[in-house]
Amino acid sequence: MDKNIAISNASISDWEPAMELSWKTFLKFEASEYGKEGTDSFLEFVSSEKLFEMFKNGDYKVIVAKDQNDIIGVASLRSKNHISLLFVDERYHRTGVGKALLSFLQDSLPKGETEMTVNAAPFAVGFYEKIGFIKSDEMKKADGIVFQPMVVNKKIER
Repeated sequence: MDKNIAISNASISDWEPAMELSWKTFLKFEASEYGKEGTDSFLEFVSSEKLFEMFKNGDYKVIVAKDQNDIIGVASLRSKNHISLLFVDERYHRTGVGKALLSFLQDSLPKGETEMTVNAAPFAVGFYEKIGFIKSDEMKKADGIVFQPMVVNKKIER
């Protein structure tokens, strides 16, 4: 990963551009597999005022990767160790940004904990397997969203 890329906890002002990056990247790489129901469900999630309130209250952890001042990656945790978002600007795919975001998230878990779960989009399953996640159940579908439950129990190295 380029040394000019910084990963940090998201600020209030990072919220909107982070959700816009998530939406834009979802549309490019995942929406075609989900159809209208799944796409509408995802848009509702990333534009939810309730989610934003949870973020502001510290109940929804969001981190960002920035190149200069531009957000080029976003990741989030809910329920203490479940990855609910991981999106990287397509220009930064295969540069280590996604792995670094997950390592940063993992470092924020309680001391000694390494387990994280994710409901991976079909597009992302190979990435998660490459960094050590394993499938924990069969492929599922809910609210039009197709996903592969996965888990990692070892430290993700940047």
